[in-house]
Amino acid sequence: MTNTLYFTTDDQVVQQEAFDAICAEQEHIGYYHLPDQDIAPILEYCSTVPDTVETIAVIGIGGSSLGAKAVYEFIKPLHTLKRDLYFFESTDPVNITVLLEKFNLDKTHFLVISKSGSTVETFAIYKYIYSIKSDPSAYTFITDPGSPLEQYAKEIHAAVLYLPENVGGRFSVLSTVGLVPLALSGIDLEALLSGARHIKESFFKDGYMKDTLLKKATYYARNHAQYHINCLFAYSESLKYFCEWYVQLWGESLGKHQKHSAFHVGLTPIGLIGPKDQHSFLQLIMEGTRDKSVTFIKIADFNDNITIPDITLPHLESLDVLNSLPFEKLINMQCDSVMEALLNEKEIPVDVIVIQDTAEANIGALIFYYELLTSLVGELIDVNTYDQPGVEAGKCILKDKLAGLNKKTDSFS
Repeated sequence: MTNTLYFTTDDQVVQQEAFDAICAEQEHIGYYHLPDQDIAPILEYCSTVPDTVETIAVIGIGGSSLGAKAVYEFIKPLHTLKRDLYFFESTDPVNITVLLEKFNLDKTHFLVISKSGSTVETFAIYKYIYSIKSDPSAYTFITDPGSPLEQYAKEIHAAVLYLPENVGGRFSVLSTVGLVPLALSGIDLEALLSGARHIKESFFKDGYMKDTLLKKATYYARNHAQYHINCLFAYSESLKYFCEWYVQLWGESLGKHQKHSAFHVGLTPIGLIGPKDQHSFLQLIMEGTRDKSVTFIKIADFNDNITIPDITLPHLESLDVLNSLPFEKLINMQCDSVMEALLNEKEIPVDVIVIQDTAEANIGALIFYYELLTSLVGELIDVNTYDQPGVEAGKCILKDKLAGLNKKTDSFS
C-alpha cells in the first residue's frame, strides 16, 4: 500500500507532538494492540461451530457490523469462501423479511453483537428472529464483560465472547467483533492482521507511514475550517462498504465539542465510488465551494483480465479506441484522469492510496491506516476521538419514548 500526497505541510513541532500523544495513548486505547493479538482463542471457538452450518448472520449495528461487512464484501467477489455472511443492521421491516428469505434458518448461526449489551435496534431484531428460532445453540453473543447481554447469554446457556478492554465499537473490526464472523466465513485472519501490523510498525518505528500519516493529519487539522469535507473516492465496487465504515469512523470520531473550548468542530466524511460518482458528485467537487479534500483509492491488480472486445459499432467508430483495453486499465485511467483534473484546479487538496490487490492483508492495512489517521486528526483538532455523546443523546430520547409507550399501555389495562 502506498499513499502519495499532493499537498504539503512542514510543521515538524506539531507533527512530533501529535506522534508523542498517539504513542502515549496506546497505554489506554485498546485498538492499537489488535494487530498483535493472539488469534488462537478465536480460531478455537470457530472450530466449535458445526460444519453443517452454511450461513453466518450478524445481528448488530454501526461498529458491530460495518467493519466486518467492509472486509467481507472486499474479499468475497474473487474468493471462494467457506460460508455466506449476512448482516441484520436495520429495523426496516422489509429489509428483515427479505434477508431472512435468503438463507436456510436451520443451517444458520447467529452472532448477536452489542458492546453495551442493550442496543435497541439489535435486540428488536434479535427478539423477532428468536421468536422464529429459539434454540440457544444457534446464537453466540459478543459483548463487554458484565453487560446485561452477558447475563442473558449465561441465563439461556448460550455461547458468549468478549470485546477486548478499551476498544470502542467503531475501532473494533480487528477484534472479536469483526474477526469471529470473518473467520467463520473463511477469511484468513492472520493475513488480515499482518496488513494492519505492517502499517502499525511502519508508523511507530519511523517507517514510510509515519511521515505520510503525520503530514496528512496535520494538513487536515490545520485546514479543517476551510476543507471541512473529506471525500473518499474509491475506484472499485468492492470498496463500497469500506466507504460506509469510513463514514462512521470519521464522522463519529471527529464531529465533537473541542476538549478545551466550547467550539463545535468536525470533518464531514463522504464515501464515493468511481467511476459512477464521476457522473454525480464530481461536478460539486470540481466547481462547487472549495471546502472539500479528496482521497482516491486505486487497486493496481483486480485479478480479472477481461477486456473490451475488438468490435466496431456502426456510427460509433470513435469508440474503437476502447478496443482490446483491459477493464482494470480503463478504470484506473478514469481515476487518474479525474485526479489530474482536480489537481489542475490547484485549490483542491488531493492524495491517492494505491493497494496492490483484493487480498486480506491489503484491506487490513487500509483499515489500520484510517484508524491511525482518525486518532491523529482527533488529537490535532482537540476532540475526544473515542466518545460519541451526540449519539447517546438520541438513544436516551428513544428509550424515553419507548418507556412512554409502556405507560400508555398500562393505563389501558
